Parts: sequence; C-alpha cells; structure tokens
Amino acid sequence: MRLLRQLSLYMALGLCANLSATAVYAIDTNTLGELREGDMRKLVIHSSPQATPDATFELADGAGTGTLGDYEGKIVLLNFWATWCAPCRKEMPMISELQDELGGDDFAVVTLATGRNSPAGIRKFFDETEITNLPRHQDPKGAVAKPMSVFGLPTTVLLDRDGNEIARLRGDAEWNSDSAKAILSALIADQS
Repeated sequence: MRLLRQLSLYMALGLCANLSATAVYAIDTNTLGELREGDMRKLVIHSSPQATPDATFELADGAGTGTLGDYEGKIVLLNFWATWCAPCRKEMPMISELQDELGGDDFAVVTLATGRNSPAGIRKFFDETEITNLPRHQDPKGAVAKPMSVFGLPTTVLLDRDGNEIARLRGDAEWNSDSAKAILSALIADQS
C-alpha cells in the first residue's frame, strides 16, 4: 500500500512538472501569435518545441561540416533555400537585414542551400543579391531538410536556444517587417 501511495505521489509530481513546462511554453506561443501580422500570419507556431536532427551540413567554402547544435544558445532563423528559387531571391535581402539588425550573441540567421546548388552558383546568387553577411552553407543531399520535412522552398524555421523547432513558415515572407522583428525580438528577450 505504501508503495502505491509513493508511486501515485511520484506520478502526480511528474504530471505537474510537465503541465508547468507546457503552460509556460503555451504563454509564449500565445504572445507570439498576437504579434503575427501580414506575411507573418503564415508563421505556424508549434504548441511544444520539436527536436531537430543532428545531421551535418557543409560549411561555406569547404570549411568542413556543421550541425544545428553549433548554434545552441541562440535564437536561430534557419532558412532553407536554393539558387534556382525565385521567391528565395526576393526574400534573401530581407533575411540579411535581420542579421544586420538583430544578429549577435543572442540571434543568428543560418542559410542552408538545399539540394543541387553548386558553390559557384551560391556565390553568384549572393553577389547578385548583394548579400555579404549570411553563411553560404549547403545541404546537398537533404540530410537536414529531409528529416525536418522541408518539401518546398523557401522554408524558414525558428529554433529556440536549445536547438528545437518552435515555428515554421513555408514560402517567402517579408522577414524585415515590423511584425517579423517583433516576433524575433520577443523570442530573444523571452529566452535570454
């Protein structure tokens, strides 16, 4: 009987701990949801954080490999794109503006060219769009994109400081809008 009471108490404490964590996250998603305007209405905010893969991707200019775990501790805007993608060409300067304005110890934009994109083609794309402040990383075989269910480009994913996916937007968007900046600023402030 005593074992049954202890087990019941243990389960109740565990349930309360899980509910508390969920409630805190739910408050954050509600706050973020209220900040969505314009294109940011397409941003799907998850009810709970989702794990991301430990898969490697190629760093720019053949500098080795990296993982999303390399960015833990920061809020990350992870943009999956391709050189042949017209909407990507439209949105990349806006994403670059975010890196200029918010980038630093608490926030980073990570661009990941997915699929067949030659390094020369990526450099040409960045030159033509006058992007100098974003990484030119590659995911040629979809090692990161496939397990994250990235089926169309561009796809932009927001990661929390633990590297978990907390929101996703499929298609292009005005990432330099006041709404996008408010959402990212709230995430940075909330998780610092």
